[in-house]
Amino acid sequence: MTQATPKLRLVVIGNGMAGCRAVEEVLKRDPDRYDVTIFGAEPRVNYNRIMLSPVLAGEKAFEDIVINDEAWYRDNAITLHAGRAVTAIDLAARTVTAEGGLEVGYDKLILATGSDPFRLPLPGGDLKGVVTFRDLDDVNAMLAASAKPDARAVVIGGGLLGLEAAYGLARRGMAATVVHLMDVLMERQLDESAGFLLREALADRGVETVLGAHSEEIVGAEGQVTGLKLKDGRVLPCDLLVMAVGIRPNATLAKAAGLGVNRGVVVDDAMRTSDPDVFAVGECVEHRGQCYGLVAPIWEMCRALAEALTDGEGAYQGSVLSTRLKVSGVDVFSAGKFAGGEGCEDIVFRDAARGVYKRVVIEEGKVAGAVLFGDAADGGWYFDLMKAGADVAGIRETLIFGQAITEGLAGLDPSAAVAAMPDTQEICGCNGVCKGAITSAITAQGLTTLDDVRAVTKASASCGSCTPLVEQVLKLTLGDGFQAQTGPKPICKCSSKTHGEVRRAIVDQGLKSMPAVMQALEWSTPDGCASCRPALNYYLLCAWPDEYRDDKQSRFINERVHANIQKDGTYSVVPRMWGGMTSPAELRAIADVAEKFAIPAVKVTGGQRIDLLGVKKDDLPAVWADLNAAGMVSGHAYAKGLRTVKTCVGSDWCRFGTQDSTGLGMRLEKFLWGSWAPAKVKLAVSGCPRNCAEATCKDFGVVCVDSGYEIHIGGAAGLHIQGTQVLTRVATEDEAVWVIAAAMQLYREEGWYLERVYKWMDRVGLETIRAQVTDPDQRKALYDRFAYSQRFARIDPWAERVAGRHNEEFTPMSRRMEFAPA
Repeated sequence: MTQATPKLRLVVIGNGMAGCRAVEEVLKRDPDRYDVTIFGAEPRVNYNRIMLSPVLAGEKAFEDIVINDEAWYRDNAITLHAGRAVTAIDLAARTVTAEGGLEVGYDKLILATGSDPFRLPLPGGDLKGVVTFRDLDDVNAMLAASAKPDARAVVIGGGLLGLEAAYGLARRGMAATVVHLMDVLMERQLDESAGFLLREALADRGVETVLGAHSEEIVGAEGQVTGLKLKDGRVLPCDLLVMAVGIRPNATLAKAAGLGVNRGVVVDDAMRTSDPDVFAVGECVEHRGQCYGLVAPIWEMCRALAEALTDGEGAYQGSVLSTRLKVSGVDVFSAGKFAGGEGCEDIVFRDAARGVYKRVVIEEGKVAGAVLFGDAADGGWYFDLMKAGADVAGIRETLIFGQAITEGLAGLDPSAAVAAMPDTQEICGCNGVCKGAITSAITAQGLTTLDDVRAVTKASASCGSCTPLVEQVLKLTLGDGFQAQTGPKPICKCSSKTHGEVRRAIVDQGLKSMPAVMQALEWSTPDGCASCRPALNYYLLCAWPDEYRDDKQSRFINERVHANIQKDGTYSVVPRMWGGMTSPAELRAIADVAEKFAIPAVKVTGGQRIDLLGVKKDDLPAVWADLNAAGMVSGHAYAKGLRTVKTCVGSDWCRFGTQDSTGLGMRLEKFLWGSWAPAKVKLAVSGCPRNCAEATCKDFGVVCVDSGYEIHIGGAAGLHIQGTQVLTRVATEDEAVWVIAAAMQLYREEGWYLERVYKWMDRVGLETIRAQVTDPDQRKALYDRFAYSQRFARIDPWAERVAGRHNEEFTPMSRRMEFAPA
């Protein structure tokens, strides 16, 4: 443009990052085209909102996060109306009106009104001390609250803003707690494993987290917030409550003016609204049905907008999103389908010592997504591969190790890749063992097995994640002399660890959640599989009965619905009958239930119980309710745990009976019921050596004799038929209970998931078991641990479901979708 041509009037509503960046892009292309006026609701210059967290944490001052200072506006002849919000747009007259009645005309108008923080409509939301986290004024309010002695803060929302608020407040000395609706922090950017690591990192920084929590009410006194009440009844005390539950496009002004608005201000690829002279950019925008809240797409929008305003072709095509953040001081990256899905393959790397987790998702031979925690250096490379749609089949084996290693080994098969590694390449990160140290030890000391290498070099001796690589080095060095090692199988394909190693690590390292186990033992998959998750769930439940929360999604369908599924999709319901005993009232209740729900089959089982076959899934809670009303509880006929205690009539009725077998059976069942085990457990008590209760083919059995009780172990009568062996003999009923409970606990603690008692006995040896349960001190310790765990196990799952726990399991999907939040 020549100086003689009058400048066009460009008005920008919004003095934030998007509005000012758009102006910068326009000035870069044509600095003399427009006379620029900017309106800002805040009484200050443009600053970097992303850096508000360091300001809150005391790591930066406001001056450190200013993007455009007063000199920038002055040097570019920009008129700034700071602290003056626009209240109306007149499209016909092409004017905007600001607070105080100021009216300014435009030739081109840019809306950069950003987004508004979402506030939950909770009772008490108007109390003093309830704030959002969106601008510098919010930061100042939080800083004022943090200055009070012993102040406590609760932050609702486990997304980036919420976590940054909590971290900043903790740095200021407040006791900070994050309350999050979902079970994973930052679930839109992180998978479960990365979310777990983030939770641990926050805990190290003084931030507590409460996950899966529903906020019900903000409580207060004398107009000041005092706490947050959750739907489970808990009240979290606080002097400051921060709502950081999300944002929504601020399109109020545009809608009032008559512009096209859906969720946000609707724009085309040139960022033009429904009015050809009005443009929009940033978080207020909806483009091709998408709204964006990240910086990268906003910068792309600004470039497209500037092109359109300077006679170019604005061509914003939408953004392929990646997120690279430093959350509370930890590097995090995610992009694309980081959570995987059907048709996807996961490649996972974990380094427990450094707190690093990497997951790359492959779909049809291409990178479909990635999530990195603790080391995000290769995020850009994965993102470039994803955007380019590059075929990564040729670098599949080394992809997870990052760009430097992969590009250095491109095109090589796994063996050649190991051969190409320099001697200085670290193989075992836990113990700092390089390739050269391993090959030298193999050659010099004649090592031939993995255990030899572990003993001499310590490689693979700690977490075990490098075991495959160590084996490849061993195989490469020995050549034809290499023989694969045999021994206990790994728990599954997700880990090189055996069941025993996993169980020991859970106890020794104090691992109390599935993500904790997978991280510490460096699982090769992000979430485990159908083989390891049920096993880990049991191992954790056994090790920490008072702390670990049972993960129902890691159980098979029978254990989730507390009934056995049949071939036609219906279920069988088996109420517990203590020691095989019942009463007319219980039988009457069973008959009434069978008639009421038109249950087609009622059968007496081999375990001295009654099975109701053909129950519809939707009817299960009502069936249980009626049986509960008659005093009956679940028989756990579906469980990896105690099933039945079969008895004979014993000395009460039988002329050959030597002891009260029925009474002992009832006593045992009432003590042992509800307990989980590696596999199903069946007991029997026979009143005499005639063994009418078939105690010698059960997992644990008691045969009553004149002198007392013979305790048997290790029988089976299913696919594998095996008689028991005598474990020990005792004189009293109390001793029989003590020994069986101790043996049961020993099996619970040492058995591998799905390993029946007889297989466990074969593996560890009968004498090993006998030594522990007959030693008074060891027996008492085992008994006490079992009795303690039963405090948390003897809960009727039928009654819990009738009361509403996990009722979504019995709600048809169509009804769940009907009430699902938008």
